[in-house]
Amino acid sequence: MSDSKKTEVNEDTLEKLLYLSRLSPESTDMATLKKQVDDIVGYFDILSKYDDSENPYDAYPTTKADALREDEVVPGLEMHDVKKINEGHFLDGYFQVPKVLGEGA
Repeated sequence: MSDSKKTEVNEDTLEKLLYLSRLSPESTDMATLKKQVDDIVGYFDILSKYDDSENPYDAYPTTKADALREDEVVPGLEMHDVKKINEGHFLDGYFQVPKVLGEGA
């Protein structure tokens, strides 16, 4: 669309916009409102000049399935090793952690 031809809203469309927005023609200056609506429509004319056909997900890296690790079972930590690492913080088979909730919770 060329810059010389600006899209404008006709009176019928303006009346429908007033109805949808619950404004009455008596409560607003029609000339000012028409200019504001025409300016808003003009912004859409500017935005329509830009190509939006590219995929928005192209901005994020993709993960290749072949780049993932092999799905094989490996041995985990043994309980006696865990107890040894956390010697002072292991009580009755549970890890002792600091209290995170305040009093009265």
